[in-house]
Amino acid sequence: MAGCRGLVSLALLCLWLCHNSLAKNDLPCQPSKWNNAFDTFQKRHVPSGAPHSMDQNVWEDYIRKHGCNRPTQSFLDPSDLERVKAVCSSQGGKRHKENLCISSQPFTFFTVRSDIGTCGIRNVRKETKHLILACELLDNQCLPVHFEGNTADLKPDNNARGCQAAAAGLKASWLWLLLSSALLLLMCSQ
Repeated sequence: MAGCRGLVSLALLCLWLCHNSLAKNDLPCQPSKWNNAFDTFQKRHVPSGAPHSMDQNVWEDYIRKHGCNRPTQSFLDPSDLERVKAVCSSQGGKRHKENLCISSQPFTFFTVRSDIGTCGIRNVRKETKHLILACELLDNQCLPVHFEGNTADLKPDNNARGCQAAAAGLKASWLWLLLSSALLLLMCSQ
């Protein structure tokens, strides 16, 4: 009986440690593992002062000053910041997969492809697509933390749950785990 309880306790500890050590959440709007994740997202994808031009020379100057350590960079207009943040809510986005949400409405943004190291611009595109964003909980607010490319020009599934509503599934799964563990402990004690 004591051995059974110890085994169940060890299994629960392993499950908890494994889940908490994963690099990304499996559903949107779960607590973030990085306190500055939204700030990093905003600096990378919604910076003030980014060009609104198709001119590759203008973009090359900007990329050289702000870093060319990523071959593909997407830039949203800062005036869209509240709409971008709303993608991580039930009103502005739908659950896509894992911790990703897709915007209910399309956005217009610039995508710049450059050569790492030389900062040479390969191309600049002005795109209008639905955003796919990783959304995590920071200071009790679900916020974007990663911009995922939408190369297939996906649209939201109207039958999908709202982005923030999708978080309820994880709470239910942990509740199920807790209840099933308690039942297992009860069975072991008899």
